[in-house]
Amino acid sequence: MGELSKLPNIGPKVEEQLQEVGITTYEQLKEMGSQQAWLKIKAIDDSACMHRLLALEGAIQGIRKSELSVEKRAELKEFYNAANLTFRSKKDSM
Repeated sequence: MGELSKLPNIGPKVEEQLQEVGITTYEQLKEMGSQQAWLKIKAIDDSACMHRLLALEGAIQGIRKSELSVEKRAELKEFYNAANLTFRSKKDSM
């Protein structure tokens, strides 16, 4: 296990996915932000869900995803819903 799996919410699978998309350190994850990191993961794993997005944000903040503020959860849910519409539209146009 590497540096990323030491963060809250980041297990071996998510760490592997982060590394696959070029994120290998906490600093890189923080700089990119949870939303962009999630989009990169979603591009390689269609099953990337809201929980993974919350987990990434929690890892950046250094807290469990269940401890994220109501406001941050709402912001991420809005982003997630919009991003999923985009992904669905791209699939439908193929």
